[in-house]
Amino acid sequence: METLSQHRRPEVGALLRDWRQRRRFSQLALALEAEISPKHLSFLESGRARPSREMLLHLADCLEVPLRDRNRMLVAAGFAPAFQERALDDPAFADVRHAIDQVLTGHEPYPALAVDRHWTLVAANRGIAPLIATAAPHLLQPPVNVLRLSLHPEGLAPRILNLSQWRAHILSRLRRQAEHSADPILATLLEELRGYPDISDAPAVRLADDAPLAAVVPLQLLTEHGTLSFISTTMVFGMPVDITSAELAIESFFPADAITADLLRRPGG
Repeated sequence: METLSQHRRPEVGALLRDWRQRRRFSQLALALEAEISPKHLSFLESGRARPSREMLLHLADCLEVPLRDRNRMLVAAGFAPAFQERALDDPAFADVRHAIDQVLTGHEPYPALAVDRHWTLVAANRGIAPLIATAAPHLLQPPVNVLRLSLHPEGLAPRILNLSQWRAHILSRLRRQAEHSADPILATLLEELRGYPDISDAPAVRLADDAPLAAVVPLQLLTEHGTLSFISTTMVFGMPVDITSAELAIESFFPADAITADLLRRPGG
């Protein structure tokens, strides 16, 4: 007799189909990528055939399915999860935390921070604190969401000189991330940020859903020392072995001009 938990378990074929469609693969295209027959893939999606653990992980790899969703697919197929999720303060995670701290400290005096999959602040170096010091206290209470902090009218938004451009860049990036990950929390965050007013004096910048992300969008921030201009890069772990490290990212900010570099290198800058 089928138990309640089994009844509520999603069908693995449906999950495969959903991720294939999300990645805009036809059955033929995915079959060619995975080097299996289209007929076999069709049988897997319809439930007429049951995938092996190895085949399921292979298809998930072809579809770039996030690790936590690969676990969900495995469980739906009746297999044990393959990827562990650990707390950030887990002793087994010490090496990763040490690597993050090294990167953040090594980037000083320029600002850098580490975030999880929902853009919650995990760690930051000393270059971040002066930039966010004027934000409303409620935005700085843990857990701190750095995108909310950036675009909220009581956060950094009033001091971002190119707010309309920066806002459009952040929203476009977040929308693509939400679509790629199918994460409902990111979708909710996107709707929240879209609801914030664009308080800049510049004409609002709106990007079409299929518009490409600009290669470089500076963050121009007004501070007590003058205008600081940054460009940012994102670093992720190249070979994540668990869900926690796979979902971490480090955002590093570099001076976009000589004035910013000079101001940040000054003692107490």
